[in-house]
Amino acid sequence: MAEQTWFVKQCRLFELLPAAQLSRLESRARVRSFPKNASVYLPSDESQAVFVLLSGRVRLCSYTPDGKQAIHAFIEPGEMFGELALMQPEGYEDHAEAMLPSTVALIPKQEIEALLSENAAFSLGVTKFISWRRRRIERRLRSLLFRSNRDRLVHLLLDLVDQYGRPAEGGTLIDIRLSHQELANIIGSTRESVTVVLGELQLARHLTVSRQRIVVRNPHRLASETGVDEYRPSPKETKAAQPAPAPATWKPADSSDR
Repeated sequence: MAEQTWFVKQCRLFELLPAAQLSRLESRARVRSFPKNASVYLPSDESQAVFVLLSGRVRLCSYTPDGKQAIHAFIEPGEMFGELALMQPEGYEDHAEAMLPSTVALIPKQEIEALLSENAAFSLGVTKFISWRRRRIERRLRSLLFRSNRDRLVHLLLDLVDQYGRPAEGGTLIDIRLSHQELANIIGSTRESVTVVLGELQLARHLTVSRQRIVVRNPHRLASETGVDEYRPSPKETKAAQPAPAPATWKPADSSDR
């Protein structure tokens, strides 16, 4: 249980709980492991639990009737997801899949609901968290509606720099392994369009692109010279209490990964 305790404490929302409530929460949680590409939950599943990612990486996505995937968010260790189970009993809105082999804590939503009624600070924190995540989704929807493929991809690259960037030779490495198809699934485009735009940005010396590896030479210059609003990295405080994700291992990929 000690390892579970350590990880649950990394979720900033749970920092608001006193020791007795945290211990009760942890005693009711169940831990499950999921192999790569396994479903953590489906939209049709009854929403009985809220989840905290302990290790690995999870993507939240949805599928169209013809099987096309739209990626909404990536979940990193220490983050809570499936929180809309607290708002609706009929099921989850999205599909959670393990991008990497992942370990997840499942917390019965009745336990979270009890804490919401007992702890005003925790209740406010959960409300703000849900509002923040909804704003991010709304911002992405506005981007899909009103921006070109090129602008959407540039905005996404800057967001990824903010979340996953680390210094590397020649600029800032986006330290998450994503194929061209996955980038397209995030911005509502096609793999071919993403490949073309990445090539244009590389020719303009904004990026260095290899297979599933992108180095942004200068994020501020990329933003200003591509007509994007001024690049303003978000505060890092929200990441301070979370374990840093392990560096990605870049491996050559065949053409199907592009």
